[in-house]
Amino acid sequence: MTPPSVQTATHVDTSAASHSPRTVAVIDIGAISIRMAIAEIHPDGQIRTLETLLQPVDLGRDAFESRRLTRKGIERAATVLKRFRRVLNEYGVTDTKDIRVVATSAVREASNRIAFIDRVFVATGLDVEPIDEAEVNRITYMGITPMLMARAETAESKSVVIEVGSGSTELLMIRGGNVLHSDSFRLGSLRLIQELDASGLRGAQLRNLLETHVRRFVIRIAEELKADAPLQLVVMGGDIRFAAHRLIEDWDEESLAKLPTSKLEKLSTRILSMSEDAIVEKYGATFVEAETLSVSLLAYTLFAKHFELEHLYVSGANLRDGLLADIEQGGNWTSEFRQQIIRSAVSLGQKFAVDQAHARAVAELARRLFEQLTDEHQLDARHEVLLYVAALLHEVGLYVNLHSNHKHAYYLIRNSELFGLSQHELQLVALVARYHRRASPQSGHEGYNSLDRKDRVAVTKMAAMLRLAIALDDSRSGRIRDVLCSREEKQMVISVPGVDDVSLEQLALRVNSSLFRDIFGVPVLLRAGE
Repeated sequence: MTPPSVQTATHVDTSAASHSPRTVAVIDIGAISIRMAIAEIHPDGQIRTLETLLQPVDLGRDAFESRRLTRKGIERAATVLKRFRRVLNEYGVTDTKDIRVVATSAVREASNRIAFIDRVFVATGLDVEPIDEAEVNRITYMGITPMLMARAETAESKSVVIEVGSGSTELLMIRGGNVLHSDSFRLGSLRLIQELDASGLRGAQLRNLLETHVRRFVIRIAEELKADAPLQLVVMGGDIRFAAHRLIEDWDEESLAKLPTSKLEKLSTRILSMSEDAIVEKYGATFVEAETLSVSLLAYTLFAKHFELEHLYVSGANLRDGLLADIEQGGNWTSEFRQQIIRSAVSLGQKFAVDQAHARAVAELARRLFEQLTDEHQLDARHEVLLYVAALLHEVGLYVNLHSNHKHAYYLIRNSELFGLSQHELQLVALVARYHRRASPQSGHEGYNSLDRKDRVAVTKMAAMLRLAIALDDSRSGRIRDVLCSREEKQMVISVPGVDDVSLEQLALRVNSSLFRDIFGVPVLLRAGE
């Protein structure tokens, strides 16, 4: 038989290459292991995993105790990643644009994380990206949402998604694909084990202390949820996947598995009474897995019992799934995800008694200006969302005091959480809101002075457009809903269709347009509509 690779055809499809799947890889550097997934992304958006790899590491133990990664730990991680790189070469994945490497709590919290990142780059050519809690929640949302929406019980009711990791616990409350609440707690299985080891207790006393600590932890998180209706509990993570495969027959991890709380409780109780060596021998776990199993399974059991749930759902989704979905979408925020960010911003604004009608009017005008001035500002689609959020929240500082409310806005936003925005993106939003009035950005201003030039310019451009949008709704009537921007000679002309008298807005614009002139180099003229 002629091998398929040399078979001839009467017609050659010259576009075949453009329809070929793209092979990519994602690597997750955690506290106790480094995991890699290699996958094909097809033109229709389908993602097919080709191979997954896992290698134990011990980064978290040192990072959580001393806030530093040891040289031995760094070299161990570099060695693992060099092996992974060789595997990637075998798959033909050589371009770093097709590889995303992220690191979570252990590396993120280490004071010498830059040394770790640089060592890995020198050893492998890979760029490690420490991601914060907000980014972890965003990626988790992308990975878990399709599973939640595929099942009626979890799509229609409130679903609490919890992952007890080694260094932290991530939480999402989702209903109908919408994020109602998100949070991250610096409480993880390995971190807690280290704290308990310092007590010197052993045996039954240690188990009792462990249960006491985990119960407090569960109660603390449950209070955050403020559940006012029945909910479904969806749990994630390597420990619960390990348990589910031993309690549920033929689970393929492609869909949510329904696990009776009673079964999980029995397994949790059994593992709590066993030594790590016994867990490894009986269940085939690695020593790394055996160390954290007892804490994680106990936590999941107590969560289910706290909410009086007869069963919980186990998800096979993981951080790598979300990262692959992110690559498939080109790193762009989908319209659905953008709406999640905006909903979170609206909720924060309500918390600080913001004038919602004015905030929304300004935000819509800012969006319209962003669209009209694309050739001028040259910012990307993410900046449009950041500007919109800053517009929604620019008056939160009034909750504290009228005086210096722009500075109060910065501190309130900077120290809040907005679902979907990383700490860096939140910083940009806070700065844009800070500059919605009064002084222009200065090199000595907190937050602004730590930005690189690209971000400094982006903040100033967004703040300039925000000031114009605020001036256009100076009457707080929402009567101006659309604008048309055009260059005429050496000025930027903003026309307002359907509005005959803009004298009030013209006065406001004279005060608010100086920053626009400073950054874009042209004055602004406001003209009534035809």
